[in-house]
Formats: sequence, structure tokens, C-alpha cells
Amino acid sequence: MKFGPIPIETAEGAVLAHSTTAGERRFRKAHRLSAEDVALLRTAGVSEVVAAVLAEDDLGEDAAAQTIAGSMAFRGIEAKPAATGRVNLHAKAPGIFTVDAVAIDAINAIDPAITIATLAQHAPVEKGQMVATVKIIPFAVGSALVDAATEICAAGEIFAVNAYRPVRVGVIQTVLPGIKPSVLDKTLRVTEARLARTGGRLTAERRTAHEIAPVAEATASLVRDNDVVVIFGASAMSDFADVIPAAIEKAGGTVVRAGMPVDPGNLLVLGALGGKHIIGAPGCARSPKENGFDWVLDRLIAGLDVTARDIAGMGVGGLLMEIPTRPQPREPLPAKSQLKVGIVLLAAGRSSRMGGPNKLLALFDGKPLVYRTAERALGSKASRTVVVTGHQRERVRAALAGLDVIFADNPDFADGLSTSLKAGIAYLPEDSAGVMIALGDMPDITSDDLDSLIDAFRKGGGNAVVRASHDGKRGNPVLLPRSLFPAIAHLEGDTGARHLVETEGLDVIDVEIGAAASVDVDTREALEGAGGVLQD
Repeated sequence: MKFGPIPIETAEGAVLAHSTTAGERRFRKAHRLSAEDVALLRTAGVSEVVAAVLAEDDLGEDAAAQTIAGSMAFRGIEAKPAATGRVNLHAKAPGIFTVDAVAIDAINAIDPAITIATLAQHAPVEKGQMVATVKIIPFAVGSALVDAATEICAAGEIFAVNAYRPVRVGVIQTVLPGIKPSVLDKTLRVTEARLARTGGRLTAERRTAHEIAPVAEATASLVRDNDVVVIFGASAMSDFADVIPAAIEKAGGTVVRAGMPVDPGNLLVLGALGGKHIIGAPGCARSPKENGFDWVLDRLIAGLDVTARDIAGMGVGGLLMEIPTRPQPREPLPAKSQLKVGIVLLAAGRSSRMGGPNKLLALFDGKPLVYRTAERALGSKASRTVVVTGHQRERVRAALAGLDVIFADNPDFADGLSTSLKAGIAYLPEDSAGVMIALGDMPDITSDDLDSLIDAFRKGGGNAVVRASHDGKRGNPVLLPRSLFPAIAHLEGDTGARHLVETEGLDVIDVEIGAAASVDVDTREALEGAGGVLQD
């Protein structure tokens, strides 16, 4: 593949490195130029383009990514269609992710043009969560390099999501004088909540004295009808011959491992009896916060074996207590229905196609257009509405008097759309899961339309781009997840949300809202046809 400036006369078949305009026609980045395209560009006065010219043995970025992903053996995972040189892979069900790290490293060592990124080994995942991505860096890559990657993939399963199973769990709680029943009751509730997340079911509980014989008897009894038995000791294990490991052996079982290099969770005991698993839970397992007990329990519920060597290898990354920013997924998470979405309403433009009057101040049913749009944003489920002003900022602010909006002034509005996006997003709170980019000149957008986009965003878990559409064609507004905020900070010039949707490789959800998605009022004719009356 050759890359760089090439004369327009020889550009047929080349792949554009940047978006390029020919009159009213705009060719997006990565577009392959046809003979007709070349003629249009030449007519528009374009003499050369920066592009990639593919050799005979090159594969385009999408074809290369699709070929590599298609050669992979995996379980519980769905591969999405290739786009912008990327294939994303998502979990079909909640479970534990496993990966052949040696194979991934080998593929990534072939050439920098081919990359694969995955979640960490044994990461817990939710249904629909992205677990891996195959990305081709340049616009094309040599077929020999792709062949080398597919050869590695053919060696065996490269990754999997091991789905949680509906396991049955029996619980034993030992008792010493001074142990309150309320503590034992709370432990049951916390354990049930843990199991509910992974589809497990607590079937029985026994409360015994903190002595070897009764614990052994209860263990032998519960293990017959359950897949896993969890023992909560009234006193922490202080020796490898203490009550819980000794009771497992007295019941006829074996102790796989006593103690683990994870903090909190050091005092866990793992045993086995009759092909069933027994866990002596550390004291921290009475709390919903993540600890070493979760790491072992989740793997067992996902059908993965846990050996003494596995536990010994948990030390790197096992220091949980001293990481205050570490997520604690066992605590109640905000419901997806409560994910916060802010609206950034763009009202900084100069209405240049109007020939003078500011279209945002045109009256619709007696109200300025920008007021009408902001009012509908405030009537939606959005948690905050930020209005970005620039051109005639004082007049626009005055038109919005009385509305509970936040103003973000953009003195650089003339430098392009990207400056307004950055100015507006800076006013969103840190707990915003996404931002809806709304245009101030869309008179038919309603609060219900905005809510439809927010509902779709929440249903998707806050990870996808959500876009309004009309008859299958993309429109506005567009809702972007928080993961794109860093990319927005690097936009320049007149580049907006559409560029991010095309280049970042996230899932896109199109929501049909009717003609409102495509009705804007850039010209006098369009504004008057929509029922507006210009004011100056």
C-alpha cells in the first residue's frame, strides 16, 4: 500500500485519507474513489488528494478485520460487522471472560497494522458488553500478514464468555456466643444478592456451633443437594487446621487451598467433596464489596475449575483494599433507567444562509425558535440542558429568559462546530452517562422524541451512539455515550458528532422519530414553509 498525496488524474480506486468536498458533494474519509468521483473532484478544482493506493495483494481495512475475526474460534460471543477497519465482539450472555493471552500476543506481534484488544483474563461481563475488538490501523494490509493472523487463530479457541449457570448453593453459618442473629440474617441477604447477579440460587441454610463435628455433618448433608456449599465461620481462620478446613476433611472432602493472596479475602478456604465445591468464606464476604471470595465464586458458577495454582496466581491485581477508586460492582448500581443524559443545544451559529436574520429568533406560534426548542429539551427526561451561544449571544440569551437552562458561551464559534461541542460538554456534570447534541433550528422535535432517544440509550446500557432517523435515513439529534467525550475534546474545525459516529466504531442505535429528524430551517423558504416568521 502506498500512502500520501496523489494527482487527481491517477486517483481512481484510491482510498481517501481525509474527508474531501467537491461542490455540494462530500466524500467521507476512507471512501474509495470511482471514476465519477474523480471527475467531480477535478471539476471542482481539486488537483490532488491524500489517499491510500492498494497493491494487488492488499486487503482493505474492513475485509482484513472481518477475515481475522471470522477465523477465530470463540464461545458465547457475537462478532459485529466490520466498520472503519474494526470488528467488535460482544458477550451473548453474562459470565466470565477467558482468553488465550499467548495467541493474542502472537497476533499483535505480527505487524503494528493488525491489533486485537480484549478484556482482562477472568473479567466478569454483562450480556451485550464488548469483550474484544479487532482493529486494522491503516486503510489496507498485506494479505500475507492477514494469513499469518488467521493461522494463529486456527490453532484453537482464542477467547470465550463462560456463561453463568443456575447453580444451587447451600450456606452454613457457625455461631459463637455474642453473634447476633441480625448479622447472620444480613449475611444471607448479601449472599442472595451476589447469587442473583449470576443466576445462582440459595436453597438451604444450616446454623451450627463453631466446632469441627457439626460443621462436617452439615457440609456432608448440604453437598448432596447443592452444587456449591459456602461456610461462613463465626471466627476467622487462624490456622490451616482450624475449624473450617478440618471440617471439610472430616466430612470426607479435600482442602484445595487455604488462604489466598487477595486482600480483602486472604482467609478463604477452597475445598471439594464428591465432585462438589466448598468455600470457606472470609469475613469480608459478609459485605457486598468486591473481595477474593467473589473471584472464586464467580468462576465456579461459570463452570470454570479453580485450582490451588489458580488462587496462588491471583496476587497481581489482588490488592483491592487500597484502591479507593476501584469499582465495587457488588454494591447496588444505578438502574439503567436512571442513567443521566445531558442535552447540549447548539445556538451559536450565524444563520449565514438566511442572508442576515437570525433564524433562532424567528417566531413559531409566537415563540422564538430557540425558546421553543429549549422548552422541549427541558420537558424531556434529560437531567440538564446547556445552551451554547456565540453569534448574537445577548439576543439569544434574552430570548431564553425565564427558562432553567445553563449558558455556555463560545467565543470561538466562528472556528467551527467542534468548538461549540467542546464548550457545551464542559458544563455537564461528571456523572453524565451521555450527551444529546441537539440543534436549535429543528422546530418539529418534541419532548417525546427526545425521550425516545434517551430511553433507547438507557436500554442499551449507556454504551451505544443513539441517532434519530426518518425513513431509514440518519438525522438529528444524536446522543453520544460518555466514552466519546475524550474524542470530542480533540475535534477541530467544523467537525461534529457525525465524524465520531463514523470513526470510533461504537454500536449505533437508530430511532425512528419521523420527519422531525430531518426538518431544519437553514433557508428563508424552509423556515417560512415550516411556519416560522423572521424578525429582522
